[in-house]
Amino acid sequence: MCRWLAYSGSPVSLEELLYKPANSLVMQSKHSRLGVETTNGDGFGVGWYGTRQTPGLFRSTEPAWHDVNLRELCAQASSERVFAHIRASTGSAVQQTNCHPFRHEDWLWMHNGAIRGFPTIKRDLALAVEPELYPEILGSTDSELFFYLALSFGLTEDVRAAVAAAVEFVERTGRRHGIEDPMQMTIATTDGETTWAFRYSSEGNSRSLFHSTDIETLQAQYPDNDVLKGLSRESRIVVSEPLGDLYGAWQEIPESTCILVRGAEAEILPFTPTAA
Repeated sequence: MCRWLAYSGSPVSLEELLYKPANSLVMQSKHSRLGVETTNGDGFGVGWYGTRQTPGLFRSTEPAWHDVNLRELCAQASSERVFAHIRASTGSAVQQTNCHPFRHEDWLWMHNGAIRGFPTIKRDLALAVEPELYPEILGSTDSELFFYLALSFGLTEDVRAAVAAAVEFVERTGRRHGIEDPMQMTIATTDGETTWAFRYSSEGNSRSLFHSTDIETLQAQYPDNDVLKGLSRESRIVVSEPLGDLYGAWQEIPESTCILVRGAEAEILPFTPTAA
């Protein structure tokens, strides 16, 4: 599968996010603690919002631990909102267009998990994508097609409802083809202002997902921690697995849940697939 993080808050160096934590995302690309695979070396990607409405993207098929260009970028760039993803392929080719995050206009999307039986149901899923969106699909992954299904079901108007409709469609299509438990996912998406993250699987045994405790609580607990001192109260991270062992810093996101992060607020909401 894969590992990812979604950060929002005060401007932070990409190096601080991706390299410096004890269990950083780059470290997880070699030694994931909670992932299905220990190694996530089938490429990586970083999406960040800068001075333009459309987010920047840097994606590569190199393993994250091996890419010198990633280290150079992270040493110089900073942002208030960052999506980062390390990939372990579930069968699709190792190519740049298959690396996350995926982008549509000012939206980013990344996924850890898989659509089971994807080769069998891929055609049915693709036919449900809006015709004007279909030419934007450049890769061959279930994750990218899932993104465009959600866009077709209204992601830009109502994120939670669109993802619920897309998941319901995948499950219904899979079961029609005799595939049990078609969906396994943790996903994150953002429009540059709000981040939504979901933890769900058809069998109720989803991949790990955590969010950071509010920064003010951590700053009070650890007043001498230099990293925490520089973060504003709006700073939040949603991650596949904790970036370090700081006691009380991470809370597990429950099964069948959506977390909505806007500013300093993080709202936990139930998530159930629902037909469009």
